[in-house]
Amino acid sequence: MLRIAVCDDQPKELEIINEYITDYLNTHALEAELKEFIHPDQLLTTINTASFHLYLLDIVMPMVSGIKLGKEIRRLDREAQIIYVTTEPQFALQAYAASPINYLIKPIDKDKLFNTLTLAISKIDLSDEQTVTVKTAESLRVFPLSDILYCEYRSHTVIFTLINGEEVTSRTIRESFTKYIISILKDARFIQCHTSYLINMRRVERFSKDSFTLHGGKVVPIAAKQYPLVRDQYMNFLMAKEGGK
Repeated sequence: MLRIAVCDDQPKELEIINEYITDYLNTHALEAELKEFIHPDQLLTTINTASFHLYLLDIVMPMVSGIKLGKEIRRLDREAQIIYVTTEPQFALQAYAASPINYLIKPIDKDKLFNTLTLAISKIDLSDEQTVTVKTAESLRVFPLSDILYCEYRSHTVIFTLINGEEVTSRTIRESFTKYIISILKDARFIQCHTSYLINMRRVERFSKDSFTLHGGKVVPIAAKQYPLVRDQYMNFLMAKEGGK
């Protein structure tokens, strides 16, 4: 399902934007989760443990500007679509540091917003709605692939660390780690960088010759023998995402 976040510190403006988005979704028969944020700090807190496909941001807000907010969103997620909706045209050049898909001036022209939403949604990959089912000691857990930060093979179990910090541990597995994760590896966002590790490349903050640093500061090793292959695959992933913008 499409996930949309709207952040504007003016309640009336927030109401208008949400009304237009709801109208667009109804007109195009689209299902979406639409969340409102009246303060940028609320959205900053939320994106540490959750993600959205599309963000609509005001620029002039208290404490944290929409420019800084957009940069933080872009740091965490290279694929999210960002639309700026503001009364201030002079920030347009600065805003492009966050690679927005458009910069709309209030009062909002409904047709322009609808056209921008159509363009943004056309660029969104909803394949992250694919799920993985994990047999744990207590039950079956089902969660979206996009929730996975990384997986670690340890003592014949696989530990799934999710972006919200939760750890889900599988029951003892009989097959190899590589065979166990083969269905996840079919998704282009994931790479096995080590005999015992798989990571979500969308959540990489730093890449070096011997490790990936993921969102939250977790450092995952890269096997020395696999480095050339891992490097090429990660670079191809980045180029593919840049080309899709």
